[in-house]
Amino acid sequence: MASDSVEMREMAARICRDYLHGSWRKITTRDIVLKRISGGLSNWLYHVSLPETRPPKSSEPSQVLLRLYGQVHGAERALEGLITESVIFTLLSERRLGPKLHGVFPGGRIEEYIPARPLKTKELGGPQLSVLIAEKMANIHKMNVPINKEPRWLWDTISGWVKNVQANLEDPGLVESENVIMLQKLKMYNLAAEAEWLRKYLGKISSPVVFCHNDMQEGNILLCTDNMTDDEALMNPRLVLIDFEYCSYNYRGFDLANHFLEWMYDYTKSTHPYFTVNKNNYPRREQQLLFVRTYLHNAGCQGERATERDEEALLCEVQAFSLASHLFWGLWSAVNAKLSQIPFGYWEYAIERLESYFQLKNKILNTTVISNGTEIGVKRKIQELDS
Repeated sequence: MASDSVEMREMAARICRDYLHGSWRKITTRDIVLKRISGGLSNWLYHVSLPETRPPKSSEPSQVLLRLYGQVHGAERALEGLITESVIFTLLSERRLGPKLHGVFPGGRIEEYIPARPLKTKELGGPQLSVLIAEKMANIHKMNVPINKEPRWLWDTISGWVKNVQANLEDPGLVESENVIMLQKLKMYNLAAEAEWLRKYLGKISSPVVFCHNDMQEGNILLCTDNMTDDEALMNPRLVLIDFEYCSYNYRGFDLANHFLEWMYDYTKSTHPYFTVNKNNYPRREQQLLFVRTYLHNAGCQGERATERDEEALLCEVQAFSLASHLFWGLWSAVNAKLSQIPFGYWEYAIERLESYFQLKNKILNTTVISNGTEIGVKRKIQELDS
């Protein structure tokens, strides 16, 4: 639905009149300032703002983000996921861990529009930002969310993706494609057996089950820049988390491991495969300790002090659950290689992640202690933009 269509403008004006207050109550189709900022298979996002001739009162927003859901009829799991994501968004909004929720309506919601930019990969290692991210993660992990609290999400998703990938590998159309070499590599892996081995291995690792973001990478962490230069915003940074698609109850080790892995991947490459890897950027020991100390201080009960043993135990969790992150996003990439229209080297990324999984697995099986500089890889969340 084009942003300049009469139908879209009328819909946006009506929704804003019905669910917002003040100056928004009198907004007309001609007054409204509307721009589509993204659109895909599941959501359409529009930036909606008041005209300059109608400034907002101090208690109302001058601009909002209008999110319209795609079709979910007949898809029970999709509908369940949509409801869960809406509940999660509402709770995070109330706790000021995510954008403010301005309204919920059948078919979508109105969110706070945040003048911001996503963090850059190289910025994740900055001490000030890393501390803030650790605090955000700890606050999310302390939440009590009214959804299933068993750690089923990780294993159910891996199991489903394994079946999906195995079916894709038998597709004659893919076998004849230019990706035949990478497909042959994928066929060498017994993914079902690896998933079962990993489940048993991680079952021996003591990692508390908490409410997790599960995708806390630089693209999902916004630096607020309202009326500030980039340097000014970084001097006194305010961060907001977005994209709660993968939120669920999960092992805390997965969330931390996944974040550390993101330090090494840059997704700003303008040509195929649209990502670069620098494994030397994996956080050094002092950077890991700064993060886990901050995390434990904020995640624990008030007045509790984490011991050095607590810190080392958490670092061991992180190392072990790096395996889960490798396998999870490797499968994700192999599934999306067939489904997604977004330009990204999905097959290359799938091979990168799965090869890193086996490298780390071999290292674990051949040593009694996992080192703190292990080789790792991670995923990117890609969005389609429409100017």
